[in-house]
Amino acid sequence: MAFLLAGGFIWITSKTNSPLGRMLKPVTEAGKLWHDPDPAYTAGLSTDELNNIEIYKRARVATVNITSTVFRRDLFFAIYPSQGQGSGFIITEDGLILTNAHVLQGSSSRIQVTLPNHEVYDARLLARDPRNDLGLIKISPRKKLPVLRLGDSDHIQVGQKVLAIGNPFGLEGTLTTGIVSSLGRTIQADERGTRLEGMIQTDAAINPGNSGGPLLDSQGTVIGINTAIYGPGANIGIGFALPINRAKVMLEEFQRGRSFRRPRLGVSVVYVAGDLAQALDLPPEGGLLIQEVVPGSAAAEAGLRGPRRFIIVGNYEIGIGGDLIMGIDGEPADRPDAITRALSRKRPGDKVELTIYRAGRTMRVTVILGEDPEED
Repeated sequence: MAFLLAGGFIWITSKTNSPLGRMLKPVTEAGKLWHDPDPAYTAGLSTDELNNIEIYKRARVATVNITSTVFRRDLFFAIYPSQGQGSGFIITEDGLILTNAHVLQGSSSRIQVTLPNHEVYDARLLARDPRNDLGLIKISPRKKLPVLRLGDSDHIQVGQKVLAIGNPFGLEGTLTTGIVSSLGRTIQADERGTRLEGMIQTDAAINPGNSGGPLLDSQGTVIGINTAIYGPGANIGIGFALPINRAKVMLEEFQRGRSFRRPRLGVSVVYVAGDLAQALDLPPEGGLLIQEVVPGSAAAEAGLRGPRRFIIVGNYEIGIGGDLIMGIDGEPADRPDAITRALSRKRPGDKVELTIYRAGRTMRVTVILGEDPEED
């Protein structure tokens, strides 16, 4: 058997019955040095792949890159620009765009929007909801723009397919896919302790720069706004999106020409049920056990009661003796974010009827909602 060295490659020049010869046959006998896929295998894409492609084609053209610049002072009082970057998506043909509040860097920032066709526009800030990390901006395009439809985030389920589109690390038009991993998550949004409740958890890769982009269902409708990742670095398979229904109230208020403010009940709660509820001498169906009533809040005005004392259960301290919220407007308070979900379609001044358990009795209490203090 003879070998010829050609630029570091070994070419077989004669047939052999050796094991090596049987593996490395001459080009003239074996044909090409790679195997083409079976034509039947490449004849078409799977249904799921076609669904991904179709959604991407429709959603990418309505997903934008957003940069915002705000001027700050350093320790020596020198002014310097600080820039944020994220994503957003177009919801009206004349240029209304939803995004995260933290992408916008503050109410006095200069905001620029880059469309997928690389057209750049200055944007105006129209509404901002820091409590829910929501922002609404407007550009003035030269023609009608493609838009994304808003879905219903109240009926999504763990396990359903989702797709995220955004500009992670400045890489525009990036698509990732995954599933809804969990619902009703509460996360701390910033160093000030701001909490985002009722979040959608997903394993679709979300990275810095994805913030403000759409989380889509398999119909291509927006069910969430990609908002946060777990930990300070890049994606590790745990991302969080704000349910899109949380944005609809802000959009409705803007459409009516009114300034947007969030309603506030004024309690902190912990969810208890089952054995834990019975151990605390509460109904086994459980509910939201009040841990604090904010002085001067709507809950305080309505006479809701906080804990009388605190006990240790496992590794946690729980306040007991306060009211147990079992229902809100006739719906059971059977999940940790039940208050957030109930208030998501209400405004300051609206009424909410609570079913509470107090001192062995069930009663109804009507609360007139207050106004959430403004943050920035």
